[in-house]
Amino acid sequence: MNINQFGQVVKDIWHSLDTRYEEVILDEFVIMPNHIHGIIFIDNPVEIIHELSLLKERRKMLLPKVIGYFKMNSAKLINQLRGNQGQSVWQKNYYEHIIRDEVSLTKIREYIVNNPLKWHQDIENQQVKPSQEELQFWQNFGRKDL
Repeated sequence: MNINQFGQVVKDIWHSLDTRYEEVILDEFVIMPNHIHGIIFIDNPVEIIHELSLLKERRKMLLPKVIGYFKMNSAKLINQLRGNQGQSVWQKNYYEHIIRDEVSLTKIREYIVNNPLKWHQDIENQQVKPSQEELQFWQNFGRKDL
């Protein structure tokens, strides 16, 4: 998939995350026409253990900070390129899934790498109906909105 100048902003901000946040390790990532997919590892088990007890205080957790920084800064730069301020670029929330084993990690990596090839079937593509395989994949990972 080819990306435009807005996609390049998204790509650049994404690839800066592991420099800004030393506990972040970036893995597979792809930019789609209307969304992104990416894997972020958080290399700080001590923080995770402490933060799980504060689940309701999500703003204190690292992942929401990383995603918030990513969305805020990419939206700001995209809006500068568009010549307008404050226009929404991203949806309010994001979808997260804890990857618990190598089998799941491999499947998700393959999904991300192959996602551009399957755009015509993608659940986020409003012009087509997703395949049963696609729906089942995301329902298995907790997507309740499908």
